[in-house]
Amino acid sequence: MRFKELVESDMTQAQRAVHAEICAGPRGRMGPPTNVLLRCPELANHSQKIGEYVRFGSTLPSRIMEFVIIMAARHWDAHYAWNSHCPLAIKAGLSPEVASELAKGKRPAGMKDDEAAAYDFCTELHNTKQVGDATFEAALKQFGEAGIVDLMGGSAYYTLICMSLKVNKKTLPEGVPLPWPLSK
Repeated sequence: MRFKELVESDMTQAQRAVHAEICAGPRGRMGPPTNVLLRCPELANHSQKIGEYVRFGSTLPSRIMEFVIIMAARHWDAHYAWNSHCPLAIKAGLSPEVASELAKGKRPAGMKDDEAAAYDFCTELHNTKQVGDATFEAALKQFGEAGIVDLMGGSAYYTLICMSLKVNKKTLPEGVPLPWPLSK
């Protein structure tokens, strides 16, 4: 890793305040991406509030938001984020087969209608940097306007998280297999 793990005794007052707020919230701890972002306490503070909303307050069901998160992880080849969130997606009701096919870089077969709408929306947004009318309408039908904003917000926040993990070269714990091969 490029950024050493911060311990509370080495943190500035501003860093400690953000750390305390994160640990007192629904996460209960500070994870590796926040460890990187904490170098800029104000950014860490604002972004962790977005992350808290995305994970725990979104209009989307947990199954869909966790699917959005692992789609971002797959797009960014962020194995650590995948390893953290794939079990949460499955626990929330995403089919293990859907997750497995996503890990292989395939469009998963057997998705529920709302999963297909989320997949098409997020994949199109990540890959083409826009969303076509038909894809937008399908997502609107499934999630409404607020849900579309939550799809974008989840994708955007987890892009920041995946970038933080990638820049920091955060690897999986020893002995945990890669969910897909490393990109060249």
